[in-house]
Amino acid sequence: MADTSKFQLDEDVVDALKGELKTIHDNSYGASSESISVHMVEDVLIVFLDGLHLQRSEEFMIDKGHDDAVLNVRAAFQRAIEPTFRAAVERATGREVVSFASTTNLDPPYSVEIFRLAPS
Repeated sequence: MADTSKFQLDEDVVDALKGELKTIHDNSYGASSESISVHMVEDVLIVFLDGLHLQRSEEFMIDKGHDDAVLNVRAAFQRAIEPTFRAAVERATGREVVSFASTTNLDPPYSVEIFRLAPS
């Protein structure tokens, strides 16, 4: 029996997702990341933003030992902008997003956004 746990996304869908998510990050944070990769496993879409560009205020806070404050603000912001992310994924995939999770790491700086999609 063939392994069906991984599904290949159409290249146009991946490019659309990368473009929309980069634009959202650029417009909301002022910058995005060095690279964005998109992966699909069953009904889960995973977006990895590597080389995340931090704001100068965030870098200052990190330098002063306030990593937790930066992570808390980013987490709150991700929850607030969740509808925008969901809409972008739904437009690109044609599937409903039933849940969203996001996490950020500061050293090295990256973010992972996970979208659980409704069954196709």
